[in-house]
Amino acid sequence: MLRFMPVGDSMTIGSAGEHTWRYRLWQRLRGTYDPAVTLVGPRETLYDKHSGAPTSLAYADPDFPRAHLAGWGEGWLHMAPLIGEAIRDCRPDVLLVSLGLIDLGFYTNAEQTAENVRAFIAAARAADPGIRMVLLPVIPNVRAESDAPFADQVGLFNVLLAKAVADLDEPRSPILLTSPPESYDIHTDTYDGTHPNASGEHRIAGAFAGAMREAWGIGQTSVTGTV
Repeated sequence: MLRFMPVGDSMTIGSAGEHTWRYRLWQRLRGTYDPAVTLVGPRETLYDKHSGAPTSLAYADPDFPRAHLAGWGEGWLHMAPLIGEAIRDCRPDVLLVSLGLIDLGFYTNAEQTAENVRAFIAAARAADPGIRMVLLPVIPNVRAESDAPFADQVGLFNVLLAKAVADLDEPRSPILLTSPPESYDIHTDTYDGTHPNASGEHRIAGAFAGAMREAWGIGQTSVTGTV
């Protein structure tokens, strides 16, 4: 069985009532690669906007492996110290990582965030020298439309992320950088300019699946329905 660990921020944990891109990707992998795939991680809840805490299990479809390592307001800064223990405890084969927007928005600049990427990768490999990783570039959100310095930081970080992948990729522990989600539009693929709606969930899942299909022969690139 191939074990995937989604790692991310609010776009990955999702909030009560959502499917999440984790669910959409699991559907793709299960339907096109091998039914013997699962999602693993030390957490499984959604974020509850009413309580302001990750306490909900109210998935739109709860019948899937809901485990993850994601948190509302958490970024590379927060996940780098956690990833080693999560790998040792949950034994993933592949990390699916969507991080960076919250770092750039609140915690660290592009260069500091890129250093935290490298710390995350080092910690992951210390826990499992053969771990595989798939990284999603930061998707500029609605803030980037009106805040030019923030938009510049997002662009610079994505360049530095690509450099980190090029520098650190190795056969024993390969790292993939996905393409941006195909045709992603924050005005139609999110519900608030940042967080994905159903179509956005499918597009993010498609970005991860497409990268793995091209490099490793798993997943698919087409976008399915938006139920």
